Amino acid sequence: MYGYHGKALVVNLTDRTHRWEGIDQRALRSFIGGIGLGTYLLYRYCPPGAAPLGPDNPLLFVGSPLVGTRLTTSSKFAVLTKSPLTGFIADSLSSSFLATELKKCCGDALIIQGRADYPTLLHIEGDTDAPEGVRVYFRDAADLTGLTTGDKERAVKERLGDNRYRVACIGPAGEALVKYASISNDGGRQAGRCGPGAVMGSKNLQALALRGFNPVDIADPEATRHYSRDLSRRSLGAATEKYRNLGTMANVAVFNRLGTLPTRNFRESTFEGAEAVSGEHLHRSHLATTKNAGCANCTIGCEKILVPMDTVDKDGSNDKSGKSGVRMEYESLFALGPLCGVADSNIVIRAAGLCDQLGMDTISAGATIAWAMECFEQGHLTGADTGGLNLAFGNGAALLETLEAIGRRQGIGKLLAEGSRAAAAQIGRGSAAWAMQVKGLEMPGYEPRSLKTMALGLAVTPRGACHNRSSAYEADFSDRVDRFQVDANRGRIAAESEDFEAVLDSLIWCKFLRKAFHDFYTESAQVYTMITGWAMTPAELRLSGERINNLKKLFNIREGWTRADDTLPPRTLQEKLPTGVAAGVGLTRQELDYMIAGYYQARGWTADGLIPRSKLAELGLTFDFDPLSDRVEPGVR
Repeated sequence: MYGYHGKALVVNLTDRTHRWEGIDQRALRSFIGGIGLGTYLLYRYCPPGAAPLGPDNPLLFVGSPLVGTRLTTSSKFAVLTKSPLTGFIADSLSSSFLATELKKCCGDALIIQGRADYPTLLHIEGDTDAPEGVRVYFRDAADLTGLTTGDKERAVKERLGDNRYRVACIGPAGEALVKYASISNDGGRQAGRCGPGAVMGSKNLQALALRGFNPVDIADPEATRHYSRDLSRRSLGAATEKYRNLGTMANVAVFNRLGTLPTRNFRESTFEGAEAVSGEHLHRSHLATTKNAGCANCTIGCEKILVPMDTVDKDGSNDKSGKSGVRMEYESLFALGPLCGVADSNIVIRAAGLCDQLGMDTISAGATIAWAMECFEQGHLTGADTGGLNLAFGNGAALLETLEAIGRRQGIGKLLAEGSRAAAAQIGRGSAAWAMQVKGLEMPGYEPRSLKTMALGLAVTPRGACHNRSSAYEADFSDRVDRFQVDANRGRIAAESEDFEAVLDSLIWCKFLRKAFHDFYTESAQVYTMITGWAMTPAELRLSGERINNLKKLFNIREGWTRADDTLPPRTLQEKLPTGVAAGVGLTRQELDYMIAGYYQARGWTADGLIPRSKLAELGLTFDFDPLSDRVEPGVR
């Protein structure tokens, strides 16, 4: 095979065994890799009704045919499981050299089952002399417990005696089963949303160390090299200029001007302190190095490494914190800054770094704390609940202390570690109205009332409130629609954006590269054929995107989804925006339902959002049993 191994490594932590299992070539073609292939494997290996933090819930690390080709931005992998935060599908992406090692020693995917009976380091080593080409070691990792993610990764490499190992690990938040704990890898990169770190922690799996020696051949290496050079040149053009200059941090000033910067728990859409935490200010005052950082095999180099200036000597030469800096992107900046009313850039940088070291998602952490701040303001949480903290909007010191408490499940952190939906259910008193989540996943930094297409995307995406699995906001920021109004075309736009993202996330290309293509589907189909040797058309790729999203939805239906889950928080449907150019703009439940109905129609689903069997047949999905009532393994015709 070219581009693929055609098999996955299945490791069982309970009985400490491993085995290879084949992946049908039709499934590889139909689901591609990354998020798509991971969805297919999750449906197969996760039993219906599995407890997210129970041993039956698998944890999947999935590569793609592009990994190892040296195409720009191609060193990525997906992590999938059943989310402890939502109860539905959890899929996260990360970019790092771990992707290459994963493919070289674990085939097309690593499927981790069961639960170890002691803290474990899972060490997987490619070995051509081994009967199966790989050796798997289950090492005692009691000495790793309690360490931050950075310290844990260093400790693993020191123990194995080789810095060339690629490591994925959890921090204290994963050990404490914080429902939005992340998986850190390769120097602090995070697979963050939906709580995969909690699933890893529930398995008593402290860390994963990989080193492999089994690369995959490419069908047409010369054509791939030629295309790679051309795409690399385009990746340094106007399409990625924003990311190379300020990165996504540039969104703070832009969104504030457009009245779509969620502020103080989505009560407002402009922030009076936006300048102090803007990308421009952080770039001028906090940049750790004038050279941008980048992911593995990336030519764009969008990453901005920042340091809080109150930890640096006057000459800027020594970071007293002992850290090498913090990666900062818009979502972390929004969630730990404007959303919590914090305008101190030093605090926001330190908070993002703290989340990374504890191992938890910055969006869910910030949004859950913003919910708690509003509860504190309303008197539903008091100093007795917070351990004496004045958990008021804008209190940066309280933000930092609360993050520490969450990451270790101490004090108020025990409540907030559950996420805003579950915390609101415990507190009651109407606090669910300002728990800004969809399906349990906290909302990203896009104000839905002033971005109506994105409002639909946030409501219907299977993962929950997500800006990465739906790029519906691009329509709102264009002249295609009036972002303050609704119309009948939004459903089609949202569905097409989800399918595009599914293909992007399955190949896996970087999202920042998407506008560097002359024709995304045509070029991606050509690249797929160059790598795998299997003929692929743009139409087939489009169909794959639709197939992947339907299978995601089918997984959620199997796990209890109902039409009521496709909605937005009450605040967004009841309150109008009070400030900025969007002042007076709102979104009614009737408007949202109108758009959702159009989305279901565009998808070919029923009025209740269910998938007809005729649609499954159209997409080539076949099942041995009733896909809505029994354990099934989806195939493809």
